Amino acid sequence: MSATVGIAAAYERCERITRTEAANFYYGIRLLPRGRRQAMSAVYAFARRVDDIGDGTLPADEKLRRLDAEARALEAIEARRAPLEAIQPAGAPLEAIERGAAPLASDPVMVALADAYARFPLPAGALGELVEGVRMDVDGITYESFDELVLYCRRVAGTIGRMCLAIFGLPADGAGAAHAEALADDLGVALQLTNILRDVREDAENGRVYLPGEDLRRFELQDRNTPAAIAALARAAGSAERPGELERMDALVRFEAERAREWFQRGIALAALLDRRSSACVLAMAGIYRRLLDRIELDPERSLARRMSLPAHEKAWVATRGMLGGGV
Repeated sequence: MSATVGIAAAYERCERITRTEAANFYYGIRLLPRGRRQAMSAVYAFARRVDDIGDGTLPADEKLRRLDAEARALEAIEARRAPLEAIQPAGAPLEAIERGAAPLASDPVMVALADAYARFPLPAGALGELVEGVRMDVDGITYESFDELVLYCRRVAGTIGRMCLAIFGLPADGAGAAHAEALADDLGVALQLTNILRDVREDAENGRVYLPGEDLRRFELQDRNTPAAIAALARAAGSAERPGELERMDALVRFEAERAREWFQRGIALAALLDRRSSACVLAMAGIYRRLLDRIELDPERSLARRMSLPAHEKAWVATRGMLGGGV
């Protein structure tokens, strides 16, 4: 039996994962009080683990097996909503719910996540929806319509928005809480749409196309509806032998960026419903992604040629502006 992991060490590990792997996210959550920041890091670390399974090089059946294991472990934590040391005393198994060979109490991400569930009213099933979204990636699902793509975005990012809102604190009345949850979901979709536009080339090279089939046809790019064809077009971006389709791809990226902007405009209203530091967190994260979206929209071909990002000093400026109450 592996040794149990202390809660403080578990949160430290999750914060390190978040700081290293998700700079855009971390610039926002570092504005939160310590307890909320830790819980957000636990949520991100679990989401990152699931995402890494989907993006990894293992065979699809092994990826699905590991996603099933994560889902079972998550269900065990959600059902108990107690720190893992309360669920699993030293030397006692957690009803055979294990990730691989290691029990949950030896897994720092699960230890931190269990503590977050015990301290905050995290919505049951939300992270399970994230797992289902990653299953869609493993199964190679493609998207004929924008509505189908939105369903995927809600699963992999809107759910995270709702988890974050539970950590920030919901409005007291039921109608206000439902409205805030809808806004958090919308903002999550906006962030995911931005990720998709940022990663068109990278996703295509990994065998995925998220751009809806109906939109590819709208811009006469139906011959570019496979990952290999999109990747080849992206590799030609900025080259001397510039295919004519790049102009139509530029137009398609701008079209999708305008859609993402509409989701931002709705979702950012969430900030006005939160306390000052939670609002600053939302404004910082949304601000960083909006500025990234602006750059993609300004030069779609450049974004196809290489992955765009904001420099650290600009992210820090956006985060500071959020703390001072500046809008997106």
